[in-house]
Amino acid sequence: MKVLIAIDDTDNLESRGTGFQSRQLGKLIAELNIGKIAGITRHQLYVHDDIPYTSHNSSACIEAEIFDFDSLTSICRNFLLNIAADGSDAGLCIAKYEDIHQDIINWGHRAKKEILTKTEAHQLAEANNIYLEGLTGDKIGVIGSLAAIGLHFDGNDGRYLWIAGKEMREIQGIFTISELKNISTINNVLIKENYNFVADSDTIFIEDWLRPILKNKQAVIIVEKSTSKEYDWKALTKIDIKLLTQ
Repeated sequence: MKVLIAIDDTDNLESRGTGFQSRQLGKLIAELNIGKIAGITRHQLYVHDDIPYTSHNSSACIEAEIFDFDSLTSICRNFLLNIAADGSDAGLCIAKYEDIHQDIINWGHRAKKEILTKTEAHQLAEANNIYLEGLTGDKIGVIGSLAAIGLHFDGNDGRYLWIAGKEMREIQGIFTISELKNISTINNVLIKENYNFVADSDTIFIEDWLRPILKNKQAVIIVEKSTSKEYDWKALTKIDIKLLTQ
């Protein structure tokens, strides 16, 4: 069973962020053999003075193939209740792929530019048979967690916090595109200016670590032409990727 698991507002200014906790939750799901994790994405939501958030107002979404939905729900709930920081408003959303429809996608895009309510989030989740629960504080994390489901499913928002294969932070240096695909689950490498595909035989330089984004429902690396004779392309910097995934 293919599902998306999203969390939001699990932290405070002194604690580890939601991105870190999403990776820990994904690791736990794999260790308990409840499912196989395909990837984890970060999604930037609306930043506004009337929206409470810790630092950046982002939520995280885990894509997984699950063997036991009921066990998954229980484990995710207990995990968030155990790690949610003081003052957090943690929300949890779990959706089967067949239950994610256009209104959920629309919710995700609205959450990037509108102030939304948890009442409407619950109504929308219930209408689509999607599990949604606020677990701590004012429980407004349900807004962002439901949004992350819609944005990830739509397939053109956010950047990856984790992908299967070699650890992203360990992938640095010069590779052919073919080599990069062999050690990770990157689908394609695209040129920044026109999103054309880069040939598998071309070389790429990754300065610090791999930073894939979610585009056309795939994990892709965005590159710019190199001025060096040692490699053909250079992966975008952290700053450029952040700007690209706002």
